[in-house]
Amino acid sequence: ETCSFRSFCLVTLAICPVTPLDIFDMCKIEYYFEYTECDSTGSRWRVAIPHNQGMCSGLPDPVRGTDCTFSCEAGEFLEMSAQQCTQCAAGTYSLGSGIRFDEWDDIPAGFTSLATYMDNGPGGDEALTCSNSTWTPQGNYMESNRDECTVSLIYAVHLKKQGSVSFEYQYVDNNVFFEFFIQNDQCQEMDQSSDQKWIKLTSNGEWGTHTVSLKSGTNILYWRTTGILVGAKIVKPVLLRNIQIEGVAYTSECFQCKPGTFSRTPGSSTCEPCPRNTYSSKGASSCTPCDKDKEYAPEGSAMCREKPACSEKDYFQIHTACDSEGKTQIIYKWIEPKICVENVTGAMTLPPSGERKKCPPCNPGFYNNDTATCSPCPPGTFSDGVKECQKCPAGTEPALGYEYKWWNVLPANMKTSCFNVGNSKCDGMNGWEVAGDHIRSGAGSSDNDYLILNLRIPGFKLPTSVTGTTGTEFGRITFIFETICSADCELYFMMDVNRKSTNVVESWEGSKEKQSYTHIMTQNASVSYTWAFQRTNQALDTRQFVNDIVKIYSITVTNALGGVASTCHACALVSQQSGSSCVPCPAGHYIDKDTNRCKECPPNTYLSGHQIYGKESCLPCGPGSKSNKEHSVCFSDCSFSHMEANQTLTYDFTQLSPVASITNGPSFTSKGTKYFHVFNVSLCGHEGKKAAVCMDNVTDLASKDVQRESRELVNYVETFICQSTIIPSDGRGFRTALSSQSISLADIFLGVTVESTLGDVTIKPGLFPESSKKIPDVNFFYWSPQATSSCDRGRNTVIKLRCNPEKSARGELTLPRKCPAGTCDGCTFYFLWESANACPRCTEADFHEIEGACRDGIQDKHYVWNEPKLCTKGVPLPAKKTTPCESIDFWLKVGAGIGAFMAVLLIALTCYFWKKNKKLEYKYSRLVMTANKECELPAADSCAIMEGEDNDDEVVYSNKPSLLGKLKSIATKGNGESCESVQLKPSSAERWVCG
Repeated sequence: ETCSFRSFCLVTLAICPVTPLDIFDMCKIEYYFEYTECDSTGSRWRVAIPHNQGMCSGLPDPVRGTDCTFSCEAGEFLEMSAQQCTQCAAGTYSLGSGIRFDEWDDIPAGFTSLATYMDNGPGGDEALTCSNSTWTPQGNYMESNRDECTVSLIYAVHLKKQGSVSFEYQYVDNNVFFEFFIQNDQCQEMDQSSDQKWIKLTSNGEWGTHTVSLKSGTNILYWRTTGILVGAKIVKPVLLRNIQIEGVAYTSECFQCKPGTFSRTPGSSTCEPCPRNTYSSKGASSCTPCDKDKEYAPEGSAMCREKPACSEKDYFQIHTACDSEGKTQIIYKWIEPKICVENVTGAMTLPPSGERKKCPPCNPGFYNNDTATCSPCPPGTFSDGVKECQKCPAGTEPALGYEYKWWNVLPANMKTSCFNVGNSKCDGMNGWEVAGDHIRSGAGSSDNDYLILNLRIPGFKLPTSVTGTTGTEFGRITFIFETICSADCELYFMMDVNRKSTNVVESWEGSKEKQSYTHIMTQNASVSYTWAFQRTNQALDTRQFVNDIVKIYSITVTNALGGVASTCHACALVSQQSGSSCVPCPAGHYIDKDTNRCKECPPNTYLSGHQIYGKESCLPCGPGSKSNKEHSVCFSDCSFSHMEANQTLTYDFTQLSPVASITNGPSFTSKGTKYFHVFNVSLCGHEGKKAAVCMDNVTDLASKDVQRESRELVNYVETFICQSTIIPSDGRGFRTALSSQSISLADIFLGVTVESTLGDVTIKPGLFPESSKKIPDVNFFYWSPQATSSCDRGRNTVIKLRCNPEKSARGELTLPRKCPAGTCDGCTFYFLWESANACPRCTEADFHEIEGACRDGIQDKHYVWNEPKLCTKGVPLPAKKTTPCESIDFWLKVGAGIGAFMAVLLIALTCYFWKKNKKLEYKYSRLVMTANKECELPAADSCAIMEGEDNDDEVVYSNKPSLLGKLKSIATKGNGESCESVQLKPSSAERWVCG
């Protein structure tokens, strides 16, 4: 690996070349002393070096120097001529074996700010885009860049012994990666733990301290920041001050106190800031007072400023505390310290105080007993703030918490303060002021002050009846607020759990209408809630936005440990006997309203938070879901059934239950920084446990291990579906990938259905290509109730499962093409999961039978799947069946014989009847030919020729004429009669038949 900062590796003695004191005029004019490098025995020599090479002769001979590890005490320096420790003069200071950097009017000597663009975007010259990015001195601190370039503040120091480096910082924006690391003289990074390299976030307005040990030898210190502008929001810079390095072998001179500070006695190890209304120049041993009538100066000032004429921006209003008569009024006060004058032309004076009015009532859970002070109700009692405290009725217990809605005085567990990162002008001021029906931000001293309001809750205590439940809600905080701003004001709501680190929960920029915000506590811990309001983040010399304010109308905390009660709620009893005490209900049980006894919730229902009174508190689970044993959560057990075209489709998604991941992108910010969104998905199973994990830390994308220590150091999200923003390690100069902005997208499972709508969630059409299969898609619906500034009802997520036999068992997760980030509006996320395991279980309707040929008396039956096969697992394909059968040749022979016989018989019958017909035709024709048309024959019903073997001439008449007779009758119809002559017998006389 090449050394990118070789020039800094060579500056190993940057603090060693020194200028001697004024004690030795000759040395000051012609030469100075310096030590040589230490040899292998730890020895060194003091040598004289001329200021101008060749201009000085007769230099003192080298003499043996002090031991290499020798150092002076704090407040002393090593006088090189005598090689003895000497006290620093008044107006100067020394750390002995250390150095300190606390002046930031410009970048101190030895420091370098280097900007690099660690990634190649889709186009453009990245080197030019970061040419103006740098660490910027701001007088009392250094400020990092506000863009997404990577900027390093570098300092090289050579230590003769082991030492340390410490610095104070402000790091409030997790869109910036802030790291501190050390390299040796070979530009190789030294081993550091993750908590030493990656700096923890601080709360707004608070300075953190970071200390790291240093090894002897060359140490190159890097403070490096990288902004990630995933959205359009500008990052808040990192602030750095008071860098102190210990382990330097000696210091040959004392450092002058910076302007605005002084040291009054010799041998000082530090300088004190000048008091208010005084000032000092560099190296001062005392401070000079300002003209108190015309000038003013904040604490630690280097000069006095002229007092301006008083204006409306120099005073504020407050509500007085209730007096003995229960009255309060509005009064006006000057902002302290007062820096304006009233006795000049155009100056304003304080407005008169308002009328005395009746004090507002006490807050719920408090009482006053006709006094001016509100006191909390005793344990076991409750009050609405107006009436006296009363005991809870039998069968009930107090609902502990805090409900602040009247602001006559600041509650005992709240405090307010003011803070400015660049000065201490507003230290000691009230950041917020009570105002009757609300509490509002105070005036502060500058427009970029942080006005801080803090509420401390020592812990949470669940009601007795619900202590046995397994729900995830231990309490909640709800507040109603409003911001009125003309500039870029911002309100932060922050939370510090167990006094570890303060994290921003939510923030609001600009003016916001009156609205409510709720945050749910999912762990029982000591917590400090903080509201910080800043009118503008730009430092201004004048006050321009004093009228920009925030109002908080009410703050409500439930289940607060040590809280008070405004109401009582029913509890579960051992029995209905008088005096029975409250008992906890088992997990999954509610309190029956009729008996006040615990009863288990019906199947497939869950308890709504910790409200368990009445059967209605057991809420039904969504379609396709079931509740766990404790009735605390609804989940999918990875099975689902659906009726389609009179056929029941049964699904088994067990193979899809392990956590799956999908990475979109890459995406690029405005300056081309490459980033990815990584989604972790826990679809079903796990008995409702949220198995998807996302973290804000430095982690390898392939690593799935979650260490307990890491959970405490970073933002840790455990849910059904979560999202992290990943900055890849390739090309960025980092050894590992960076993960940030971890959020939960699915805390509650709503249900599973084939419909496109479930409750208030509707799948946006056209996001994914339509399926060509006949099997319907199965949709999983989730909800995250945590509200954000853009999603006041929380976030929703839909996972569409699609049957695709061509995919693998785990399948493939994809995001909508129209919305590559998974969402089009930031509030509803969509995923398409195509898999062979998303197909229904196979049934007997999914295959058919094929019969084989009968060979040698045996016939096979085969079973094949219907094409295309749209099922998985379930009923297996039946094996081949073999059955006996008769040969097809025998039946062919039988059929041929029968056919030949029938043919012969048919021919014989045809010939026989043809012959008979010819005879009848001949005889009949003779009768017709011999008939006498004019004869009359006796009527007869019928007559015929009797045929037999012995009498072939016998004729039988019939009244049904033959075909020839009909023709003849038609031909002779005109004569009115017809006659036929039939010879009956040869020996008989002829008879005529006429008709």
